[in-house]
Amino acid sequence: MITKTVSGVEEACQGVKDDMTLMLGGFGLCGIPENAISQLVALNIKGLTCISNNAGVDDFGLGLLLQKHQIKKMISSYVGENAEFERQMLSGELEVELIPQGTLAQRCRAAQSGIPAFYTPAGYGTEVAEGKESREFHGKMHIMERAFEADFAFVKAWKGDTAGNLIFKGTARNFNPNMCGAAAITVAEVEELVPAGELDPNEVHIPGILVQRIFKGERYEKRIEQRTVRSK
Repeated sequence: MITKTVSGVEEACQGVKDDMTLMLGGFGLCGIPENAISQLVALNIKGLTCISNNAGVDDFGLGLLLQKHQIKKMISSYVGENAEFERQMLSGELEVELIPQGTLAQRCRAAQSGIPAFYTPAGYGTEVAEGKESREFHGKMHIMERAFEADFAFVKAWKGDTAGNLIFKGTARNFNPNMCGAAAITVAEVEELVPAGELDPNEVHIPGILVQRIFKGERYEKRIEQRTVRSK
């Protein structure tokens, strides 16, 4: 069986260059590829277009790339809790494409499936539809959205095997599965890496055919974006 395992995050990020388009899984700080992001920061790669639901917080996750002005454009659903993201967007330093969250997920899924474009009613009649083809289906107007075209997809899974099969845990399943196979190269970092054949096939969320590189992350902070506790 072909192994997809690489020695670590350094080898996993080989080939990433300036001005590339990257997909990054996660929702806020949940299920983000922490090790890969840290390596991208260390590589000091510039002019990136990043496709991610949001940019996390100022001092963690994609916020670290924003702090060093390594991101040229963000394609996201919302600004979220990142004040620096908001500042750069309002000042014109950062190009931002805000799209409906479901459309973001579907554009990833379309790329994963090899579907070049699709029609959706989301955003019709708003700024989202400007410059896009529209068409009526069953008496309702839809706009055409194109599948993403990305160079790398970086995803985070709970467990994986050397063949690239992945299992996600809880809400970290968010955008990660949709981004697997949606770029030219998919890199998966996992908390636990086991030999091929050890995972129960019935529990696998993403088959290894959609992953090109896999490695075991060294450490994970797993920060909580907003902690809410119940009063006694």
